[in-house]
Amino acid sequence: MGEPFDCAKCSESLYGRKYIQTDSGPYCVPCYDNTFANTCAECQQLIGHDSRELFYEDRHFHEGCFRCCRCQRSLADEPFTCQDSELLCNDCYCSAFSSQCSACGETVMPGSRKLEYGGQTWHEQCFLCSGCEQPLGSRSFVPDKGAHYCVPCYENKFAPRCARCSKTLTQGGVTYRDQPWHRECLVCTGCETPLAGQQFTSRDDDPYCVACFGELFAPRCSSCKRPITGLGGGKYVSFEDRHWHHSCFSCARCSTSLVGQGFVPDGDQVLCQSCSQAAP
Repeated sequence: MGEPFDCAKCSESLYGRKYIQTDSGPYCVPCYDNTFANTCAECQQLIGHDSRELFYEDRHFHEGCFRCCRCQRSLADEPFTCQDSELLCNDCYCSAFSSQCSACGETVMPGSRKLEYGGQTWHEQCFLCSGCEQPLGSRSFVPDKGAHYCVPCYENKFAPRCARCSKTLTQGGVTYRDQPWHRECLVCTGCETPLAGQQFTSRDDDPYCVACFGELFAPRCSSCKRPITGLGGGKYVSFEDRHWHHSCFSCARCSTSLVGQGFVPDGDQVLCQSCSQAAP
């Protein structure tokens, strides 16, 4: 009679039966599965020795149980994602959790390069300037009524243009005759002195500094011969074709101011009433 050859678990003879040899001895198939097999996390049944077993994050699955929890597609040889302990194929994950590109309407796949702005998402290659249609990428842009423009296109389309050089004003600037000007473009027509922040006047729509306007166009004081511009609150007196600064309009003999007073012309001079009645 031969040596006994029994299952290490149930002690039943293994002669003529299928068994599995382990380091602790031979096991009949039922005892081996009950002792060593893992439980499937999906169906809660043992994963038998003759079944293909899949393992993910401390969980064991039958091959047929390792599937997308939404569409039931097998994930054995497919890329997948785990969301809140649920296994999802890429298509279901993207449908449920990924954004749609605001430009092309396609799914923005996880891990792909994307841009987000104002609660919307774009593929990087779909986020284009509404002017030149070039990708904006990490470049600065300006939103306008649902459109997005790179800075050069926005300035070219919307920024005001200088009345003198016709180039766009990106910042600052001054207004003259209800038109925008670069500060450096608003200069005196005569001497080209910058006029921004300075007192100036105009003639035939051309701007002039006070000095140039006086030299070129203002009447001359009959007394001091300097220009009478009338700017800055400067007052003057006119009589026939002659003009005087207020400070210069005085009696030629006694120097009494004649502003608001009666006077008598005497050739090229003006006299107060008293001096005109006195003996020469």
